This record gives sequence, structure tokens and C-alpha cells, in this order.
Amino acid sequence: MKKQKRLEKITRLVHQKGTIRTSQIVEMLNVTDMTVRRDLGELEELGILTRIHGGARSNTAFQYREYSHSEKHIQHQAAKQAIALRAASLIEDGDRIFLGPGTTTTYLAEAIQNKQLTIITNCLPVFRVLSQKKSEDFKVFLLGRELRQVTESFIGEITNMSLENLHFSKMFFSANGVKANQVMTSTITEAYTQHLALEHSLERYLLLDKSKFGKDDFTSFCELDNLTAVVTNLATHEETYPLVSPHIDIINDLQML
Repeated sequence: MKKQKRLEKITRLVHQKGTIRTSQIVEMLNVTDMTVRRDLGELEELGILTRIHGGARSNTAFQYREYSHSEKHIQHQAAKQAIALRAASLIEDGDRIFLGPGTTTTYLAEAIQNKQLTIITNCLPVFRVLSQKKSEDFKVFLLGRELRQVTESFIGEITNMSLENLHFSKMFFSANGVKANQVMTSTITEAYTQHLALEHSLERYLLLDKSKFGKDDFTSFCELDNLTAVVTNLATHEETYPLVSPHIDIINDLQML
């Protein structure tokens, strides 16, 4: 079992049980005691758990259900469309863009009117929308091989290897929650792919409707402090404090439906 999958499984186990013994993880995952100890140490550094004698304790008590892409698509629809239209205005001809997974980025794909762009995505619904736009100078690439059905996004080694060799002028992405300066999603594997794309982007725009502020999720993949701006339907910057640092650019001049 590859390391990222193993870390994800251990995280889910410790969250489900509250506390778990090292011997239980060894038996469930069929790995060595030393491997589990190293993994627990890494997850402790990420703030996911706390090591205790003979095992680990979860650092979070929340329970969540991850909604599918189709379920999310109809939630807060007007807000997401307004956010997408505002984000589209930040795109310039000639940009090389990465679009992350999510329903808001799918709405952004629909809103894009530029004729000279290179867009890379690992999200199948985003690719389907963009592939319908016909222009000689409008290029769209879909990364990956291993499809995660819930979010309809590609993850894993092939996707990540491709990202290592690419560089973007702008990245637009969404998240399942933002809390304590942390941008959060549901799996370690998806978080790692998003993190890689962010590292290779000059400008980074988080597209987030106001229902996501103050929400926890499984793991974080970046900090708000490292972003260019947050495009949101929050009425004022003060409404986000202390969830968003005051120096983060909040783009909220949206024409709401």
C-alpha cells in the first residue's frame, strides 16, 4: 500500500474510533510496527492526531459526510455562479491556468469567454465543459488516470508526476471548508494534488461561498496567507474575521442573483 493511501486510512481509522492502538493498525493494514510508528509521527506533525502510549488519539471529534459533485452542484447555486463570473474577469488571454476540482470551478469553466488560453485540470466535469469551447488557441488538458468518483477528479501518482513538470500563471480552486487560516478538503490524496498545483502557480485564487467559512474537514492543503485572493459572496471583510487574516484580499464585489 502506497504511503498516501496508508496515511489516509490511518486518519480515517483514528477519527472513527477516537483512539486506536498501534497493534490494531498493524493488523488492519498488514504493515510493520515501525511503518505505523513513522506514519503516526508524520500525522502528528500535520496536527491530525496525538500519539499516546501504544497508539494515537484523534485531534478532532467532528463527523462529516462528503457530498458528491452532483449533490454539491445544486447547493448555493446562485452564489457559486456569481463567484464564477467574478473569477472569470480575472482571466486574461494568454494565461496558463490550472482549475482544481469542485462545482464552483465547474461554473467558472462555463463562464470563461477568453479565446486564447491554456487550461489544465484534473476535474472531469470541468474538462467536459471546457472541451465544448471551440477555438484554435483555446487548449484544454485533462491530467490523471485514477478517478475519485465522489469528486469526479483525478488523483494519484500519474496526476502528481504531470504536475511536477508544469507551471501556471493562475490557479483557481475551491475547498470544503476554511477555519483557523487552513483551507480544507476531504482526503489526503486530493489535498496533495491541490498542494502541488498551488506550488506551481504564480497567482492563487480560492473560490468559496460563505457557507464554507468556519467549517472543518478531513485535512488542510494550504493556508490563506499564501493565496493571492479569496473570491466570495461575503458582504464585508469584517464578516470573515477572525476566520480570514485582515491582509488577505477579499474579492466580494459580486452581482448576486
